[in-house]
Parts: sequence; C-alpha cells; structure tokens
Amino acid sequence: MATRANQSDDPVAARWLDIEEIRLVSDLRVMHSKVDELYHIVSDLKRRHDEASIYKYADARVLNEDIARADEIYLWFVKVKEELSRVE
Repeated sequence: MATRANQSDDPVAARWLDIEEIRLVSDLRVMHSKVDELYHIVSDLKRRHDEASIYKYADARVLNEDIARADEIYLWFVKVKEELSRVE
C-alpha cells in the first residue's frame, strides 16, 4: 500500500493524527458500516428468496452493474489482504 508523504512512520498510539489521517479513519469507519449493511441485506435476500426470483424480478441491467461493482470491490479487498500478508 502506498503511504502518503505526510503520514508519519511513528506509531499512531504515540502521537496525534493529522487531518488526512482523521479523514482516512472516518472513511474506513463508513466503509466498515456500509460493508456490514450490504452483507446483512444480501443475507436477508438469500434467506428469503431463491435465486430464480432474484433474477426474475431484478432489473437485469442494474443487477449486472451491481455484480460488476461488487466484483471490483472484492478484487480491491483481495489486494489489500495480500498487502497485509506481506506486511505481517
């Protein structure tokens, strides 16, 4: 992962965060919340409806866009996971 030039290498627990770091933490918290929300929505859809019904009633174009976006997000998470494995 790229480190921003203005981010310190000092441990976060030992210093104040700068504004860009605060924005990053805030964005990450929003992301965590939205991922959790999406997970629960998809889980409920899977539990309540069979896949044939999903395909029948969904707007096919929008569903395909959703799938493409989810694939893009998944690939980004895989990239982040691989970077974490290298760091650890």
